[in-house]
Amino acid sequence: MVLTILEAVVAPGRVAELQAAFRNAATETPPGLIRSHLIAAADEPTRYRIETLWSSREALLAMRQAGTPAGVLMFRAAGAEPTLSIYNVTATIEASRA
Repeated sequence: MVLTILEAVVAPGRVAELQAAFRNAATETPPGLIRSHLIAAADEPTRYRIETLWSSREALLAMRQAGTPAGVLMFRAAGAEPTLSIYNVTATIEASRA
């Protein structure tokens, strides 16, 4: 699995645009996307991230080759240019479901 993190500072007056773009993306997810979260920093409320877990690097590369990634477009719609970090998931802990 691979985790991508897009991060940018979003002007307070533009946050609603980012949130709306993220919600609208839920209707059409690319193959290999496992889950994605839009998160705001607790101590810096204008710093936002979109963290997305991908099934494989191949799935991530296929999405990126299809054009500008949706997450980048979401941030740009809110007037922000995100930075991208890519991580290989090396271990996972999940809560048991009782």
